[in-house]
Amino acid sequence: MLYYKCERRGLVVSNIMDIIAQETKGKSYKTFKYTYEGSDTLSFAYDDHQEITWERYGETVPPTSSVNLKNKADILANGKPLFGFFLDGSRHTYKVDDIAYKNKVYPVIAGQVGVSCCQRIEKEMHRYDFDRRLAIALPKIASQSDWNKKVFFANLCKKLNEDSQLESIGIRFTDVIPYSTKVDEFERIEGKGIAVIQDLMIQREVLMVTKLVAEHKINSRNYLLKDGSLEYRVDHLKNDREKRQFQKNFSCVVGVSKSFNPENCKDKKGKNNSNMIADLPLYHRTPVSMYSSSRLEGMRYAVWYLRIRDKKYTTNTFDGILKIEKILVTDEQIHNGLETEEVDLISANIINERNPVCYGADSRWANHLYPVYVTECFAKSKYLSDTMFLNLF
Repeated sequence: MLYYKCERRGLVVSNIMDIIAQETKGKSYKTFKYTYEGSDTLSFAYDDHQEITWERYGETVPPTSSVNLKNKADILANGKPLFGFFLDGSRHTYKVDDIAYKNKVYPVIAGQVGVSCCQRIEKEMHRYDFDRRLAIALPKIASQSDWNKKVFFANLCKKLNEDSQLESIGIRFTDVIPYSTKVDEFERIEGKGIAVIQDLMIQREVLMVTKLVAEHKINSRNYLLKDGSLEYRVDHLKNDREKRQFQKNFSCVVGVSKSFNPENCKDKKGKNNSNMIADLPLYHRTPVSMYSSSRLEGMRYAVWYLRIRDKKYTTNTFDGILKIEKILVTDEQIHNGLETEEVDLISANIINERNPVCYGADSRWANHLYPVYVTECFAKSKYLSDTMFLNLF
């Protein structure tokens, strides 16, 4: 857990890069520091992946066309909402220095990671939990240990936190993470550093879901709505037992993405059908598709699209359309797909989450669900300012 006592504007508080250079036998260049967010320096997209494969229709009674859920949403509006918890993971990443090893210069990437979870009680949003991480990503070559790099980077993190100036303001780094230096022809090495910080965020999201399950907070009457994709990597799971437990933990979790890559929208013949999604009428959903992915090896997940805003109020083609995902948990679901009744229940409840809107407060308002927006705002309130964070280096 990260704690901090105060923020002193413009304060240079530590010798972090000097410590890193000394412990890893590298040369720090003290280069210009900046944040990647809001910068054209580097673009990094992670939510949609090209390696997904269309398997078949993913619901028990596949419709022949889009499904109108306005009447069902109106009926459910008078009852208890399906979603009681809302989760949002976010990260801010920074270029904080360049460092040289064996005559080659590598970027040093740092990041703030936050995973926030809010609970709705009697129509009011409350804090449930917040998990904060401060991380530094270094090239693998920085390790001075040939036998256990994990231990080396853990000890380096401990060494950084012994810095008296860091201790004086109550700030601690939680992770020092190695990144691969192998890049493709058109790939930038900064992306490798950002990717490991993104992976850290995803790991913390999964741990938050695991905690909610262990505390019996989410169930068939109290779903968790997670902002973004559920296409997590599972290659860290050691055996089938762990994989089954992972699936079980997500049995009452729905992923909702505000943005998605239209190139990934394909029909059963593998052809792009993004026009069908763009033409969705208001409050209609598409049929559910079942996908597999190398990121979810051995698993299947259901994907469908839902329009929650009228086209006449939006600007872009896919404004007002959400991508909805659910991991298929049981053998029956993997064989037959999700129960169509559950798909309609989830979709109708999401329609009822569309109001109030955050128009004027967030440019993504047309694709935002208000409880998710509140959860995002909660997370943002917990970040150190960019100025303070960069001055740590």
